[in-house]
Amino acid sequence: MPRSTNAVSSRRKRKKILKLAKGFYGARSKVYTVAKNAVEKSFIYAFSGRKKKKRDFRSLWIKRINAGVRQYGKCYSEFMKKLSEKNIKINRKTLSYISMNDPNIFKKIVDDVYSQ
Repeated sequence: MPRSTNAVSSRRKRKKILKLAKGFYGARSKVYTVAKNAVEKSFIYAFSGRKKKKRDFRSLWIKRINAGVRQYGKCYSEFMKKLSEKNIKINRKTLSYISMNDPNIFKKIVDDVYSQ
């Protein structure tokens, strides 16, 4: 029985990898075996990048809240502790947005947290 090469699916597989490698430098976008390694590595970076993105945004929100609270002579850690003690359930993303875009409401939140 003659050997079957299955050229259609093999070519499709190679074209898919080369399409994913489009824009890579040099042989990484032209040579299949090199491109395959580069694409696999890029998938690893993409996976870890999606996790890192969440960390980066959380740290950005914390910096924005800290900057907003420092205008009133307070610090971030005290502010967050008092927020939880007062049972005010506002997440960091929302707090950072308010501190940047609506300083009057943020000032009311800070005053409410620090009032006895």
